[in-house]
Amino acid sequence: MTNTQELVRLSAAQMAEKIRSRDISSRELVEAELEVIEAAEPSIDAFLHVSRDEALAQADDVDKKLASGDAESLPELAGVPVAIKDMIVTKGIPTTAASKILEGWIPPYDATVVEKLKAAGMPILGKTNLDEFAQGSSTEHSAFKRTCNPWDTDCVPGGSGGGSAAAVGAFESPLALGTDTGGSIRQPSALTGTVGVKPTYGGVSRYGAIAMASSLDQVGPVARTVLDAALLQEVIGGYDRRDSTSIPKPIPPLAQAAREGARMDLHGMKVGLVKELGGKGYQPDVEARFNEGVQLLQDMGAEVVEVSCPHFSYALAAYYIIMPSEVSSNLARYDGMRYGLRVMPPEGMEQTAANMMAVTREAGFGDEVKRRIILGIYALSAGYYDAWYGSAQKVRTLIIRDLEAAFKQADVLISPASPTTAFKFGERMDDPLAMYLSDVATIPANMAGSPAMSIPAGLSKDGLPVGFQFFAPQMRDDVMYKPAAALEAALEKQWGGSIYQSMKTPWLGENK
Repeated sequence: MTNTQELVRLSAAQMAEKIRSRDISSRELVEAELEVIEAAEPSIDAFLHVSRDEALAQADDVDKKLASGDAESLPELAGVPVAIKDMIVTKGIPTTAASKILEGWIPPYDATVVEKLKAAGMPILGKTNLDEFAQGSSTEHSAFKRTCNPWDTDCVPGGSGGGSAAAVGAFESPLALGTDTGGSIRQPSALTGTVGVKPTYGGVSRYGAIAMASSLDQVGPVARTVLDAALLQEVIGGYDRRDSTSIPKPIPPLAQAAREGARMDLHGMKVGLVKELGGKGYQPDVEARFNEGVQLLQDMGAEVVEVSCPHFSYALAAYYIIMPSEVSSNLARYDGMRYGLRVMPPEGMEQTAANMMAVTREAGFGDEVKRRIILGIYALSAGYYDAWYGSAQKVRTLIIRDLEAAFKQADVLISPASPTTAFKFGERMDDPLAMYLSDVATIPANMAGSPAMSIPAGLSKDGLPVGFQFFAPQMRDDVMYKPAAALEAALEKQWGGSIYQSMKTPWLGENK
């Protein structure tokens, strides 16, 4: 194995230790990741933009501080690179939301989470692909390219954040940021064998994250280990006065909880198995791996009890009223007047502002975005607002109450993260309802604002990853990190190593 292969297979925590001890430099690490990106991208297509020069300059800055003996003042992940979903604005680096309507736009400012990454000394490798404006579950709706699953390049990586999940899963980056509106971090993490976390709503600033559905969106980490996800969430989390939904409370001790969980002792913890998230519609391999994970939790001392969240059955329907309604409002700003794409009416059409907006949106938005805008406008229209949007919000309240009741019976809740493993390209493109069902297990956490996480639970008979989901109470993100880290450690003990030892990685020079 080459030095590059050895470096990129380390966890982010291990990379940070080696940088701090001067075993490797941040530049060496960034160069190794850039080498893998160059080799992998023809197969994976995870990146929309690679910021090579910026990443190397940021790495050099960290190395200079270490050389001057300033190691103690550097944050724990200093020098460890990260990729960013192209739904999050980056000063001087193109941000497109994978849409033609923003093609070529270079933001004049950084999102709060990007400011925090830079303050932590983390080089930014580039911007990752996604479904246009984060609207999709397969990353097939990007205006520019489709991203492939590193476990099987004929399969989707999930969505909308398939680029971030695929980049981490393919060893192109040890860490990435995503946004999760109905499962857009956790579902692709389940399909790519990565760890994906949706923090408590308001626990991570949304300032500078392009809005899809404002009451549901949340920025969160993608990683290959639970500890790495905890360390990254601690970097990006915390109060931000520029975000009106930001919670003015300290970040829970996430990394500490993950390290405690790695000891594999869960005595005294009560785990709630959500009755409604399983059964019909769930792939047998998914349920088999999930049940094996449940047994491991019990073997480590956890008490597993079944809990019922009866209104979860309505979560998908309610979500697909609330989300498009907010999408139709948020995307109204893309009108060709202020920034982004502008298309003038063709010859023969009256040259009015209204016609310019119409032809700009026709050219700039893809089919899925148009579909959701139309759904949202309908749900918010006179005569339908109370019947549709108002009723969906009432269902949302019932889902919140279901979770509150469930957390009185258990410390943490569990379910599969996705009802299926990765599916083939094109398999669901002609059936939007089948595509929407991909998020049936992840949506409840967004509706309630609760934190949730997906970790790899093993492989299907076809060799594709299966995701295991944890839910925790609001602002208690640390509660899910402990059992997640415990299950991760137990599974690795059972497998004799990481799940990634089963992945074929020809872009790393390995074919077995």
